[in-house]
Amino acid sequence: MPGQGQPPAQYGPNAGYQGAPEHAVPVQAPGYGEPAQQPGAPAPVAEPMVESPARTKLAGVRAEVAKSVVGQEAAVTGLVIALLCRGHVLLEGVPGVAKTLLTRTLGAALDLEMKRVQFTPDLMPGDITGSLIYDARTAEFSFREGPVFTNLMLADEINRTPPKTQASLLEAMEERQVTVDGDPRPLPDPFVVIATQNPVEYEGTYPLPEAQLDRFLLKLILPLPGRGEEIEIINRHAHAFDPRDLKAAGVTEVADADDLEAAREEVAKVQVGPEVLAYIVDICRATRTSPSLSLGVSPRGATALLATSRAWAWLSGRTFVTPDDVKSLAHPTLRHRVQLRAEAELEGVSAETVLDGILGSVPVPR
Repeated sequence: MPGQGQPPAQYGPNAGYQGAPEHAVPVQAPGYGEPAQQPGAPAPVAEPMVESPARTKLAGVRAEVAKSVVGQEAAVTGLVIALLCRGHVLLEGVPGVAKTLLTRTLGAALDLEMKRVQFTPDLMPGDITGSLIYDARTAEFSFREGPVFTNLMLADEINRTPPKTQASLLEAMEERQVTVDGDPRPLPDPFVVIATQNPVEYEGTYPLPEAQLDRFLLKLILPLPGRGEEIEIINRHAHAFDPRDLKAAGVTEVADADDLEAAREEVAKVQVGPEVLAYIVDICRATRTSPSLSLGVSPRGATALLATSRAWAWLSGRTFVTPDDVKSLAHPTLRHRVQLRAEAELEGVSAETVLDGILGSVPVPR
């Protein structure tokens, strides 16, 4: 919450960071609510940043996605951050909030190959990673690639397949390779798994274990649209909008893999002060001592928060990370890495409220 007498940090759809260059991406932070300025914390002054063609092109991604998806700007930002950080995303939302359409449109706007796999109880690991096929003509086995060999893999309803098949993605997500018959096979770059799951209908599902949840860089929540947004959705369909035909919707390629690689190199140059590094560590350590949590954030989670904060700072047009960047990304980066105690759940406590309390109690560097 903003400090008294200080205006809240503006990360809305039409606002950029104060002093940011005009080409900075004016997108909504993919966090939980608005980032906060603590009382007494000085507002950093953004340094001028050299014009970045990569940032300019990625700024057009949001406009392209908006041609087929109404709202969900925060989710679009989160997906772009995941691509910049070479991370994976868990999308959660009720059926019908455009999780699949969002991923398809993102792939089209970035000229990336996208494959979709519907996870079902009878899906086998080889159906995802690929398998060896015997060729009778050559009397040899040849490898047939599975759908994991792509740039964007949409794992639709990942919690509806057994743990054995879920685990088949672990090596691909962490090592960017698939080992079949002892032979490692590298995956394309970029490679991002975007897994979806519904927060309803838990019967017949297999919840992801904590160890596998930790492999996802971000967990993004797709809310139901507001009244105005829902009217716009219905209006588009009334005027012959077809979600299966992105070209007819006017979605075009605005960036490619080379632009993404150039952006990653620029993100790696974003500076992080020692006080901000300590702030990230203090937040993660506070989750390990919270009385409401049985599982806190691991060091992997701390490095993930560092990476996402740097990417968001770069998207905002700055060369350094601020505490507000950390706060903006704390919820989507950490919400799936903590586990509530049973008694806390019975009292109605959620991971979001626990993280809110931690962010409000950990001292902000001055």
